[in-house]
Amino acid sequence: MQRTWVRELAGWMLALAVAVITVGTVASSARAELLFRDGDSLIVALLSRSLLGGGPQDWAMSSVLFLPETAVFAALHAVLPLDVDGLLAVNAVLDLLALYGALRLAAGRRREGAAPVAWSVAALGVFGVLAMTETSASRDALELASLPLTTTYYSATVIATVLVAGIVRRMLDHDRPNAMLLAALLTLGSISTLSNPLFIAWAVVPLGILLAVRAAPGRRAAPGARSPALTALAALAAGTAIGLASRIPISAWIANTGAGYAQPEQWRESLVYYGGLLGDRLDSPLGVLAAAITAGLLGWAVARGVRSHDPGSRFVAGAAWLAPLLVIVGAIALGTHAARYLQPLAFAPALALVAEPRVLRLAPGLRRRVTAVIAVVLVIGAGVSIPRVAAAASRPDADLACVTDWVEASDRTGAGQFWTVRLPKLHLDDPSRLVQVDHRLNGYAWLVNRTDLAASEVSFLVEDAQTVPWELPVSAIPDEVVDCGRYRIFDFGETLLPLGPAHS
Repeated sequence: MQRTWVRELAGWMLALAVAVITVGTVASSARAELLFRDGDSLIVALLSRSLLGGGPQDWAMSSVLFLPETAVFAALHAVLPLDVDGLLAVNAVLDLLALYGALRLAAGRRREGAAPVAWSVAALGVFGVLAMTETSASRDALELASLPLTTTYYSATVIATVLVAGIVRRMLDHDRPNAMLLAALLTLGSISTLSNPLFIAWAVVPLGILLAVRAAPGRRAAPGARSPALTALAALAAGTAIGLASRIPISAWIANTGAGYAQPEQWRESLVYYGGLLGDRLDSPLGVLAAAITAGLLGWAVARGVRSHDPGSRFVAGAAWLAPLLVIVGAIALGTHAARYLQPLAFAPALALVAEPRVLRLAPGLRRRVTAVIAVVLVIGAGVSIPRVAAAASRPDADLACVTDWVEASDRTGAGQFWTVRLPKLHLDDPSRLVQVDHRLNGYAWLVNRTDLAASEVSFLVEDAQTVPWELPVSAIPDEVVDCGRYRIFDFGETLLPLGPAHS
């Protein structure tokens, strides 16, 4: 028992080292733009800060509500004396640690001839390697493994999908229904669906298919073998239904249900789009390496599923290849154009490594030495990476400071477009001093507290390279143009620009 406790603790420590190394590498690349500064990536930080600050809350959210992500970030914000970028970096490390916990659950219980801790660390390490091959600043690139490091791109849904696979595996490993696992599956399905309906596509559909196949009446199985599968399938379906129903009372916060994203008639354009992203990804050695790793994991998953006779192992191996396949086919069939929807292609194949975590056939002495060497390398790597994470999170941004200092000193209210204004808005003492608008100065109620749109007029505009050319409702010439590097502030002085009606 003591050795088991020590082994599990060692696994968490090594997973922490992998997480720090991964975040340090990604944050030191151009991908830091996505972690710390991208307009989409800041919704959880904006929402958490607003909730902690009190005051009226009338948010216009997408179909994703980011409930678990907001709870975690708000907790970090409440207890850690760090600025926003520091909190985002810590959050990225915690996301990877949570993913390790989910992988460890999916690896199953300790048993003779198995090494679930070692293989769980290995699975996280492989996922970390995939993330470290991703170096672009683009949110639209086919660089999927680094997206869960952000607070926005569905990290909770990634973790929940792997957790569901792990819970179901534990249910299949038990001879009789387990009330605790059943309650966990029901609760996780409810919260995940409530927060992000994409959970249905990533987890409920592929894992439900695997469970339905196992529970099929005509399937050859030992007496009672179908019972855990049926129980798990019922719990997953019930949790999903509860989650969908729970969205109704908070529908006022959901500005877009997501139904408009499905355009099946554009499946050909979608196929071309994703094919182009794949071509771009394969245009670099790191992209080729990532593709080779992913293909190897998918092949391993299929082989594990064919060879294994253990129901839990076969289920996890099936999830490793079926989830990516169904998500890719579904994304194209629905005519979508967003790489982030394909994230199961990055994280699900890692389940192949924990499907049947057998002890390697090495001499015990050699196995211990190899383990020790890997542990030392990871600890040293983490030690080197901690300053890299700190440097990335504390990198000065003179252009941003120029804007926020000017706005604070002006004691007036201005406006800017979505991709331009969200970063300065987050870093202001009072975010409502910058109103989010479109290029015609109509309020843009998207991923923002609609109480900010109460302002009827503004006296300055902030723009950068992402700003669409303005079409002002009145003729006005700025008294001054303030140069803030990549930003420009058009100060209209005493002239007030009226804001139009808000839309999402």
